[in-house]
Amino acid sequence: MIFSGLLDLPWWGLVLVALGLTHVTIASVTIFLHRHQAHRALDLHPIASHFFRFWLWLTTGMVTKEWAAIHRKHHAKCETADDPHSPQILGINSVLWGGVLLYVKESHKPETMERYGHGTPDDWFERNIYARHAVLGLTIMGLVNVALFGLVPGVLILLTQIVWIPFWAAGVINGIGHFWGYRSFDIEDASKNIVPWGILIGGEELHNNHHAYATSAKLSAKWYEFDIGWMYIRILEVLGLATVKKVAPTPRFEPAKTMCDYDTLHAVIANRYDVLARYATAVKRTWRDEVERLQHWSPRDAELLKPLKRALVRIGYGAEADVARVTEALKPSKPLQVAVSMRAELVALWERSHASKEQLLRQLQDWCHRAEASGIAPLVEFSRRLRSYA
Repeated sequence: MIFSGLLDLPWWGLVLVALGLTHVTIASVTIFLHRHQAHRALDLHPIASHFFRFWLWLTTGMVTKEWAAIHRKHHAKCETADDPHSPQILGINSVLWGGVLLYVKESHKPETMERYGHGTPDDWFERNIYARHAVLGLTIMGLVNVALFGLVPGVLILLTQIVWIPFWAAGVINGIGHFWGYRSFDIEDASKNIVPWGILIGGEELHNNHHAYATSAKLSAKWYEFDIGWMYIRILEVLGLATVKKVAPTPRFEPAKTMCDYDTLHAVIANRYDVLARYATAVKRTWRDEVERLQHWSPRDAELLKPLKRALVRIGYGAEADVARVTEALKPSKPLQVAVSMRAELVALWERSHASKEQLLRQLQDWCHRAEASGIAPLVEFSRRLRSYA
């Protein structure tokens, strides 16, 4: 009874069971809590929805409303003092190792629940069982584990289940996901893709992709990225247990038009992060050309430009001191000044919510005209590419 239960498994079998059970929990978090509840990226059949709720009650004791509210607030206040768990504000160690404490602290704030917890389950099960008796689920799970695998293995598996989500979700995703990795999209927060293969944490490893397109049910964006959570969603969809509502747009191109029209405007705004990524390439090409030119005419100015390759495409997001440093270094290079300033104008196209369609179209047409009249080869090429978005 101490080391064996109804299922007499070898040690490696117990390890596989623990990994399997925790993976079901990870899938429940990413599909139900994250993509379905917090962002409404998909609809779930009541059978699938309630299974995920029941499983999360058994293995984590988390309350749906609390999780969704805290995550929505994170997106609304990302990388600010009001962000519940930003490593940029609180420090990486505080979030990585104490993420669960930050979660609990935020869950006790009525204003967070009131403002961000709307639309989550409020039926009899939620009010009388899941939210009221969170510890009961873990107790039942522990008893089942002990009965199936024995006292010691059962308790160890339960502890693994209890620790798994607080560490991987509250710690790794919220911490490392805003601190270390690569970026597919140049967005204003510090989100990163930890690795391109989202398997261990259900696809949540692709955190920068998620912050770029928060309401997308699919977290992978590049051909080499894999989101296992999306694979599960597609399986549920085939079984009639899920309906995908939204995924990130895939850029389409046609022969470049002589002048941007409303379809071009719509495509540019819808694919704005792809546009920014391609513009970053144009800026970097301009930077290389200018560094090479200045090395012959003014080596000192060329040396000042060399460290600025990454800063040039994020000048609007940096601290004032960084912006001032970049601005000063750009003075000897008119082409780079133009490229950086025109980036800000391009971003303004989708930030000007008060402008009419006609105004935005005229601004886009004027932007393309000035880019092509600038004589800066990377900008000329980019503008022509911009006119081909479909």
